[in-house]
Amino acid sequence: MKIRSDSFRDGDPIPRRCAMGTPEGFGGNRNPHLAWSEVPAGTRSFALICVDEDVPTVAGMVGKPGVEIPAEQPRTEFIHWVMADIPASVGEIAEGACSDGVTLRGKADPPGPAGARQGSNDYVGWFSGDPDMSGDWPGYDGPYPPGNDLRLHRYFFRLYALDVERLNLPERFTAADVRRAMQGHVLAEAAIHGTYSLHPGLHKAV
Repeated sequence: MKIRSDSFRDGDPIPRRCAMGTPEGFGGNRNPHLAWSEVPAGTRSFALICVDEDVPTVAGMVGKPGVEIPAEQPRTEFIHWVMADIPASVGEIAEGACSDGVTLRGKADPPGPAGARQGSNDYVGWFSGDPDMSGDWPGYDGPYPPGNDLRLHRYFFRLYALDVERLNLPERFTAADVRRAMQGHVLAEAAIHGTYSLHPGLHKAV
């Protein structure tokens, strides 16, 4: 199975229009275009997870004046998008079809392919203490890495071909729920990644 994007090439910077944050503030927050092919026989649905694998582990350093987060600091992941039960007939998601702009406190009912379900991303936890931003944050919300981070962040869009039409998930679910539910049902996996940074020495405006 193969996956590609017309919004960015594999390994290249993600455009600002697809990011949640820019040096000036909020970005376009449009989900990128994704298309896939060479799907294995027996595929009955797809699951999609977008994850930043370069998130700092020392939260107190994020955005702290006069401090730069070293590139070698241990990292963890941050989920930006999780979607399950994408019908097997779907082979493409248009740019901006599932997210176009920032919705404070998260999108109430994010659009997507008919029949698909979208779970909460990790902005739920990040904004949990902010009364103006806290919410469920379902669907896609793009890159917004710390501006003082010396590591270039990588954003992986991972698509899974599954042998079931519908995963056993709670009404409100996360990427962890999807990963557990699809165990034993994955026929193939494909991934593409883009990069993004808000550090003045690393960021490339596109």
